[in-house]
Amino acid sequence: MWIIFAFGSAFFAGVTSILAKQGIRKTDSTVATAIRTIVVLGFSWLMVLVVGSTSQLKSISMRTVVFLLLSGFATGASWLCYFKALQIGDINKVVPIDKSSTILTILLAFIFLHEEISVYSAIGIILIAVGTYLMIEKKDVHSLPEKTGQGWFFYAAGSAVFASLTSILGKIGISDVESNLGTAIRTGVVLIMSWIMVFVSGKQRELKGITKKELLFICLSGFATGGSWLCYYKALQIGLASVVVSIDKLSILVTIAFSYIVFHEKLTKRSAVGLTGIVAGTMAMLIPSLIG
Repeated sequence: MWIIFAFGSAFFAGVTSILAKQGIRKTDSTVATAIRTIVVLGFSWLMVLVVGSTSQLKSISMRTVVFLLLSGFATGASWLCYFKALQIGDINKVVPIDKSSTILTILLAFIFLHEEISVYSAIGIILIAVGTYLMIEKKDVHSLPEKTGQGWFFYAAGSAVFASLTSILGKIGISDVESNLGTAIRTGVVLIMSWIMVFVSGKQRELKGITKKELLFICLSGFATGGSWLCYYKALQIGLASVVVSIDKLSILVTIAFSYIVFHEKLTKRSAVGLTGIVAGTMAMLIPSLIG
């Protein structure tokens, strides 16, 4: 079942990127992140009430709370970087870099969670690394506007690093708590962090200028994120972190398909080969689970 939850997470995560891109055409990415986190928080606590896990609040250990909080901070940082990168860069460039967090997550899972790196995992790491490089180094992609420069790359890289930390900290944090409750708690941290960033940067004045269309897409991206998170942390709770994260990164297929349909962003032959490598690497990591 955890593999099914992981694939569900990948689908909703892919849809999230497209909806978010539509919602931050004119709206500042930090403001949009703060708004959509409200939706995710409401969605998360609704699921807590549905499954009836509120009774666990009294029995959560301090260790679990600490790791959930740390995971929340890492998620908030990852989101802020990711949606800033999406706002100023092409989806087909940003997403592959963000998905490269798989490699770092596998290494961290080996070090801190003692998850073995099998031959299949090693092959997967190599394929994903090569595939990501091919997708990033597209020579025939139009240059970004001069005013944005290459800033999107650093934001995307930051997103990948914090996403890896999120997975490891989240895995530890939900080891003895129901996954929906754990997700709801950490989402609260993300919400606080997002709104602090809005006020610190003085962007709260931009709330009045958000169009109804962009607000709708921001909220829809929040629902998609909520669905992705609930699937992801359920899979993470009962499955291997290295494999769950790898499946989740297949959301790149959904994202690229929709980016072609919605934004008309096309892949070059080089990028298509890179995408094939990423998918092949992910599937290689799944082989032990499928034959086991």
